[in-house]
Amino acid sequence: MDFNAIRNLISRYCTGEENWVDSRTVYIGHREPPPGTEAYIPQRFPDNRIVSSKYTFWNFVPKNLFEQFRRIANFYFLIIFLVQLIIDTPTSPITSGLPLFFVITVTAIKQGYEDWLRHKADNAVNQCPVHIIQHGKVVRKQSHKLRVGDIVLVKEDETFPCDLILLSTSRDDGTCFVTTASLDGESSHKTYYAVQDTKSFNTEQELDTLRATIECEQPQPDLYKFVGRINIYQERDEPIARPLGSENVLLRGATLKNTEYVYAVAIYTGMETKMALNYQSKSQKRSAVEKSMNAFLIVYLCILLSKALINTVLKYVWQANPNRDEPWYNEKTESERQRHVLIRAFTDFLAFMVLFNYIIPVSMYVTVEMQKFLGSYFITWDEEMFDDEIGEGALVNTSDLNEELGQVEYIFTDKTGTLTENNMEFIECCVDGHVYVPHAICNGQILPGALGIDMIDSSPGPDGKEHEELFFRALCLCHTVQVKEEETVDGIKRGIHQGKGTSFYISSSPDEVALVEGMKRLGFTYLRLKDNHMEILNREDEIERFELLEVLNFDSVRRRMSVIVRSGTGELYLFCKGADSSIFPRVISGKVEQVRARVEHNAVEGLRTLCVAYKLLTFEEYQDICQLLETAKLALQERDKKLAEAYDAIERDFILLGATAVEDRLQDKAADTIESLHKAGMKVWVLTGDKMETAAATCYASKLFRRSTQILELTTKRTEEQNLHDVLFDLSRTVLRQHGSLTRDTFSGLSNEFQDYGLIIDGATLTAVMKPDQDGSTGNYKEIFLEICRNCSAVLCCRMAPLQKAQIVKLIKFSKEHPITLAIGDGANDVSMILEAHVGIGIMGKEGRQAARNSDYAIPKFKHLKKMLLVHGHYYYIRIAELVQYFFYKNVCFIFPQFLYQFFCGFSQQPLYDTAYLTLYNISFTSLPILLYSLIEQHINMDILKRDPSLYRDIAKNSLLRWRIFIYWTFLGVFDAVVFFFGAYFLFDNTTFTSNGQLMTTNTQMMFGNWTFGTLVFTVLVFTVTLKLALDTHYWTWINHFVIWGSLLFYVVFSLLWGGIIWPFLNYQRMYYVFMQMLSSGPAWLCIILLITVSLLPDVVKKVMCRALWPTTTERIQNADKLYQGHLSEFTPLSSLHASHHKAADAHHLNPRRSEHPSKKLMYTHWGGGADYCTFSSSFGHLGLHSAYSWGGHETSV
Repeated sequence: MDFNAIRNLISRYCTGEENWVDSRTVYIGHREPPPGTEAYIPQRFPDNRIVSSKYTFWNFVPKNLFEQFRRIANFYFLIIFLVQLIIDTPTSPITSGLPLFFVITVTAIKQGYEDWLRHKADNAVNQCPVHIIQHGKVVRKQSHKLRVGDIVLVKEDETFPCDLILLSTSRDDGTCFVTTASLDGESSHKTYYAVQDTKSFNTEQELDTLRATIECEQPQPDLYKFVGRINIYQERDEPIARPLGSENVLLRGATLKNTEYVYAVAIYTGMETKMALNYQSKSQKRSAVEKSMNAFLIVYLCILLSKALINTVLKYVWQANPNRDEPWYNEKTESERQRHVLIRAFTDFLAFMVLFNYIIPVSMYVTVEMQKFLGSYFITWDEEMFDDEIGEGALVNTSDLNEELGQVEYIFTDKTGTLTENNMEFIECCVDGHVYVPHAICNGQILPGALGIDMIDSSPGPDGKEHEELFFRALCLCHTVQVKEEETVDGIKRGIHQGKGTSFYISSSPDEVALVEGMKRLGFTYLRLKDNHMEILNREDEIERFELLEVLNFDSVRRRMSVIVRSGTGELYLFCKGADSSIFPRVISGKVEQVRARVEHNAVEGLRTLCVAYKLLTFEEYQDICQLLETAKLALQERDKKLAEAYDAIERDFILLGATAVEDRLQDKAADTIESLHKAGMKVWVLTGDKMETAAATCYASKLFRRSTQILELTTKRTEEQNLHDVLFDLSRTVLRQHGSLTRDTFSGLSNEFQDYGLIIDGATLTAVMKPDQDGSTGNYKEIFLEICRNCSAVLCCRMAPLQKAQIVKLIKFSKEHPITLAIGDGANDVSMILEAHVGIGIMGKEGRQAARNSDYAIPKFKHLKKMLLVHGHYYYIRIAELVQYFFYKNVCFIFPQFLYQFFCGFSQQPLYDTAYLTLYNISFTSLPILLYSLIEQHINMDILKRDPSLYRDIAKNSLLRWRIFIYWTFLGVFDAVVFFFGAYFLFDNTTFTSNGQLMTTNTQMMFGNWTFGTLVFTVLVFTVTLKLALDTHYWTWINHFVIWGSLLFYVVFSLLWGGIIWPFLNYQRMYYVFMQMLSSGPAWLCIILLITVSLLPDVVKKVMCRALWPTTTERIQNADKLYQGHLSEFTPLSSLHASHHKAADAHHLNPRRSEHPSKKLMYTHWGGGADYCTFSSSFGHLGLHSAYSWGGHETSV
């Protein structure tokens, strides 16, 4: 299969090219068209089954084994095991086979269990009931049995089971309202339209008489594009053809709202639905630590091969003398003499490989698997990451990536439902310079609770009152809000009664709902749209009726919307609201400067602002407008362009009324979390399907963009004015002018010396940047775009399709620095980027559980990301880094004496250690202490890690597993091994024969044989490597003491029992009484103590000198924490403990919060509850005392 061709096709669909691809014909209700109209050719389509699992019952064993043996270590141990089975080797095959079997089995069980959970989730989706129309009756089926062509009945609040074409609805106008939160992250209501000729088919019996076919394109992943037509057959031979667009398509995963029921026909099912096509295929994620382990493993494999080769060559050099080749006590058999020398040499090479193979630690992989599996429970058990609102805590779906949480460099986050609660709140409005705050100032009157407010000229005159009421009416009329007449909340029906009471508004824009609700709080209530008349309840409880004549819908290019209405007195009004940049140039009168000043003030505060204007129309002007709009709407060619020209001609010569300010409420502590992530050296990108203005306001509110940030735009609007090439090069020159060739990664991102840049890009422009040239390459644009992004402290990507989000993540992931990426989101539209990133985190939010189910980790709220990365990620990384380095170190210590021993035994492959010691060294004697260390070590207190995010930089870019540190550990192991071997060797240098043929040392009077020597070396080895770990431990508990000293005690007890009893099942008794006899000699004790001290001394001296002369930030804080006896005060200035190169970064003046001046306005400061916590900024050592208090409302700087 040509995957490149498929990829090109998909990318072509996503670019929006109007290419008609192979079409499909769908027969509605599986009914054939009338005879003689067209040939009936039924096509085969997949069923409606969704599959997110990786394995099946039949392929689990072969597929899982294949994946596991792709790991270098597993494949190596399989080869060693087979060699031990085939040839005569110094050690038993069991020593390699059992650990390998254990590793493979444990990993298979773990991965099998995780996939079983995915199967379980898939079954829950595939078996949910759906209602299908068959032969004029409603039939209930399981979702996976749905077929293309089935007519489906969907009721209110149900989710669409597949992609459908809307045929009819319970509403007379053939419309329905849908939320697409799980697809594009927007929980607002969108309007979809039934086919005009089928909207009257409202019963099952009527639908049974419908004969029609749908011709449409084959499935493609673009959520916002659909091309098709419906052919309806009636009495006449010629069918009626009607076009179908994206406004007729109900997508799988969306939910029906405010519509009693709809009938629709299935066109795409199962894995062909747009939602499924936007899923990335699951792939096995590998952490950076695992890649480092594999690289180190290759180095040790080369060392192993070179050792075996050297020993094989030296063996044959040694045996060149006939007396050495075949001594009198070891004569060869005839068959051995006749074997070819190359075969003998190869066999000896394999035997040496087996003898030295312990340098590759198979038990390291077992320990790493156990550490990851057990360590993941610390996230699950963390009470601070438990959310009372949903009653759930964090979940770990994949434990393979724990340590990757400590290496994140780029964070890609969704906006709606991730950073924000998607809950708009009306804050204030400004009419002709007079500010109105709900429940505070209304028509110049100070209402209760408004004391301390800075009142801005709170006495409007008679003209002001007229403008004020016109402004309120404009906001009650200029919108697309729908009123829900009745809503059941907790079993209680609530709604509008006699035009009063609680009203429930729904709209495609949550801003509009907030504005209408804000007007209601200020005395003007929008009641309903009935018979094309909009009804308003004014302050005098009088109902005003306005006839709705025209709606000029909002679009992202114009950035405004308008309505034309006729009042009860016959006056014609054109009301317009939109972004300040699109309203102010079209205004000819009004208090522009006062309103502009207020708009700029609110924008700086991170509020979403809109301006409102109007003009009175004469009847002749209205007729001209109707003619202009009618001509544009009927155009078949370039309809959008003609409509835009018409809107531009109509929306002119306004009188400015005022402006509004709405807040998209951020999630709790979202701004604090982003600020901490920035300080930790991570770059945060927001990828959203939302509008640019909305997303930008959120970025300011969440501190992603700061007051000093210079915003660079790479949007459709700009590329229409200037070609893409010029825009890119202009932006590139702008960001590189100051930074030169240095990228933003060099700096903190909070430094005052460099201009902060923020980039905004939209989906259409991104498509153009990524679009391949004719020769198949993406040209130079991608590299220039990446260069611009690297020099920006934050990037906002708006109007992104789900696959585009994944493309952005992939672009950064495979850039030349290969940074570690993390994606976080809460909807099905975020699944693609979650699967693409190195680490995917799902938020268990309001938009379904698709993101949480497909992620590696799931957390209840965005604020929990701070602890997950800065604390858990930090700990996981330093623990596993020590585990990996320590395992290689202790195995070098273990095997290098065996290598040296071959020089003293004629390269005869004689083991230095007893078989029991060879087998149990990694399994029992030294495995438990390092496993426990890797689970509970805390090199720095948890509270300090949370308070000082910059400590995260110390472990960035895999700093603890770099080659320099790896080589240091390896040389330390070689040094210790040399000390063990030659220390013991020179101690027993003077030897004499005893009467029974044993060697006895003249200076110790101790029996000295092969096994005594090996046991002495092994004893020093076990004690040294265990004490080395004890010296590296910072966090001591009773468990550490029990395991470390218990392991040493176990070794001694085991050795006493192993050598103190004649075991009947052994065919040799070579270790009998060896250990006891060794310990009976005083000099042996002295030797053990002396060699352990000499081995540990260099590492201790090196650490003491480095801490004294060149301490890292981490070591400074460790020293300070010891000084305060483990209770480093919150008031200790952490910045004074930082290395000097951090000072410039930390000295940056942080932005004041929105409520910096408590007396400024009531709406900005919600005082309530006592102080939650008190912390000091890590930089107050340079800035003076600066504390941040968190109150019951918004965070407030004092």
